Amino acid sequence: QVQLVESGGGLVQAGGSLRLSCAASGSIFRINAMGWYRQAPGKQRELVARITRGGNTNVADSVKGRFTISRDNAKNMVYLQMNSLKPEDTAVYYCSALQGWDNYWGQGTQVTVSS
Repeated sequence: QVQLVESGGGLVQAGGSLRLSCAASGSIFRINAMGWYRQAPGKQRELVARITRGGNTNVADSVKGRFTISRDNAKNMVYLQMNSLKPEDTAVYYCSALQGWDNYWGQGTQVTVSS
């Protein structure tokens, strides 16, 4: 079993920045990828960014050039640096880990961007 805990959310003005963190614990061996998803009220959950065990990354078109995902394998941590935030970025952000065919989720952290 893998446990994930997110932190770093909050309320910021448009154009501001936030850095989200996710700590993994438990049976963390052979985690092949980690990522960030978000879900706004009335919207479906969407992939924001993903990073593999080897460090390869991909990001959604909606955040390309503004968000950066990174990880520290030794510390079992993954991060999401969010710059130039827009009101449409407002959502609950969830950390995810892929271990084989099992997908694990954190409880989420709220990000609110005011105009």
